[in-house]
Amino acid sequence: MEGSGAGKGRVAAAPVGGGYEGAGERKWWPWLVPTVIVACIAVFVVEMWVNDCPKHGSALGGGCVAGFLRRFSFQPLRENPLLGPSSTTLGKMGALDWNKVVHQHQGWRLISCIWLHAGLIHLLVNMLSLLFIGIRLEQQFGFVRIGAIYLLSGFGGSVLSALFLQNNYISVGASGALFGLLGSMLSELLMNWTIYSNKVAAIITLLFIIVINVAIGILPHADNFAHIGGFIAGFLLGFVLLARPQFGWMERSELPHTNQPPKYKAYQYVLWVVALVLLLVGFTLSLVMLFKGKNGNDGCHWCHYLNCVPTSKWKCDT
Repeated sequence: MEGSGAGKGRVAAAPVGGGYEGAGERKWWPWLVPTVIVACIAVFVVEMWVNDCPKHGSALGGGCVAGFLRRFSFQPLRENPLLGPSSTTLGKMGALDWNKVVHQHQGWRLISCIWLHAGLIHLLVNMLSLLFIGIRLEQQFGFVRIGAIYLLSGFGGSVLSALFLQNNYISVGASGALFGLLGSMLSELLMNWTIYSNKVAAIITLLFIIVINVAIGILPHADNFAHIGGFIAGFLLGFVLLARPQFGWMERSELPHTNQPPKYKAYQYVLWVVALVLLLVGFTLSLVMLFKGKNGNDGCHWCHYLNCVPTSKWKCDT
């Protein structure tokens, strides 16, 4: 967003609700997001190297896709339509597996699964989304805060996914972390509500993007619990990490006046405290439930519809 005037008036919210560029505000050079993208691509290359379709074949039969890639060729489309490795390979590489997390004490899978992708299509969609969302956020808030939101949101998505999917599936992908960035954009807009001008249009646009993505998540083979968990974690983290000072506070602080207003408004402090408490309580309860082997569906008999809605065109148990 750009300031309307030289340090005066309100700032205009961007179409997707991202931050603003106030007078004298530091502009960060984005290096973390490109590094994450390169790392995810490198991990996918390793996935395909380990998979080695020509050597290991497919449990469902059929030839490898793009055989000219030799060791890096993909599993047959009927096994993996996303152009990627087998589920066995993903399991070896650190996919989220409830049984291994809870009963084999492999809690590290809650983080490792964020860096894995089920296929080339999955990887491209997620990395393009990260490029579109993450670069601007890192420019405005720096790598520490955006990096924390990305990792903690991905972790939150993994925890919720493990609680509800249990041992029926394995899960991989950065989608939970990406939804966390979307959630933080929404809370940043709400947290800094008074400094924006066209905020209604921005929030409607952002909510539309979020609803469309969540709706896509109810299709088969998508882990919507990771999306929802990541979004909730990112939404709360945005209140905690992305608060901005009152408009013009930096300019006034440089003046030799002692009667200065507070850096943040009262509602920002309230939102900060509430979000931090909810975040700590939510993570604590979720982790306790997970490692006690609790099934989230036992206390919510309709929640499975958040992940997949069966129709005449598809089933949800595949």
